[in-house]
Amino acid sequence: MRYLAMSYPKPWLSLEEQLDKLRSRGMLVSDPDKALSYLHRIGYYRLSGYWFALRERSGLCCVWDARNDRRQGKVETVALDNFKSGATFQNAVDLYVFDKELRLLAMDALERVEIALRVDVSHTLGQLDPFAYLRADLFHHTFSQTLNRDSGLTRHHEWLAKHAQLILRSKEEFVAHNRTKYGLPLAMWVACEVWDFGTLSTLFGGMREAEQDAIAAKYGVRNGRVFATWLRSLNYLRNVCAHHSRLWNRNIVDQPKLPSEDEMPWVAAFTGHPHALARCFLLLRILRQMLGVINPTSSWPVRMKEHLVTFPDLSHLGLNLAGMGAPANWQDTWA
Repeated sequence: MRYLAMSYPKPWLSLEEQLDKLRSRGMLVSDPDKALSYLHRIGYYRLSGYWFALRERSGLCCVWDARNDRRQGKVETVALDNFKSGATFQNAVDLYVFDKELRLLAMDALERVEIALRVDVSHTLGQLDPFAYLRADLFHHTFSQTLNRDSGLTRHHEWLAKHAQLILRSKEEFVAHNRTKYGLPLAMWVACEVWDFGTLSTLFGGMREAEQDAIAAKYGVRNGRVFATWLRSLNYLRNVCAHHSRLWNRNIVDQPKLPSEDEMPWVAAFTGHPHALARCFLLLRILRQMLGVINPTSSWPVRMKEHLVTFPDLSHLGLNLAGMGAPANWQDTWA
């Protein structure tokens, strides 16, 4: 097979050349052999997501869209090639290691939340009908009746297609057992065990308000629609962690809505703060809230708090937990 030649401005570089490039831009490398080892094991591109925060930034400027030859209309700062004074290769590695442990701890909590929600949803809907997930009349009309203009399907139709794929692909013995002994479809409390977090959160989002509110109330949230945004955001968090992507200062695309401060006083630190609403610390605090209900004696809140206070000392580069969206007094409201 022949490939068309593509114009790409960045050449392949050896590990030594990669390190020289970083040094030429002002990064301090105290142990070149160790740095080369990290480049070999982790990779330049993955680590670049962590040293990006160590780079100098420009003053405010208008961003030009070179592809379309026009100004984007945004006035912002942009990252420069050179690193901030005092930035070291080890600083980037320390951020990487901190972030890795952060993701592992988040996944620990997300697993417990996902399993508990499977029970919540299957028990609530199963009480209405063991095969409630098939019945359009048991879901909100926007989910079960409104047609997508492009596909001509409802979101319920699309959800059922995803559900069918999960059942078909499943190699679980309990699925084979139930198919052989009882046939299809599977009862709610069986089917839910093959759903991933995204499938679960989408189904919850399509439930009627009464059933949503009943489940949300268990976690201290009066409005089930607010709780539905929590689940969508946690699904986003789960995907970031599962794909080993950078988390600590990531912009959260699917941001959760917040309940009122009288319902949950800790949300006051996030209300009206766009940066805090768009970073992962809020999602960690939501996990803290939910685990307090699912397993009040869990050691996870303590372990996460102990990890957060180990954030690398990067004060000389202007970096701290605020980059994660953590309020200044976050420890006071974490307990």
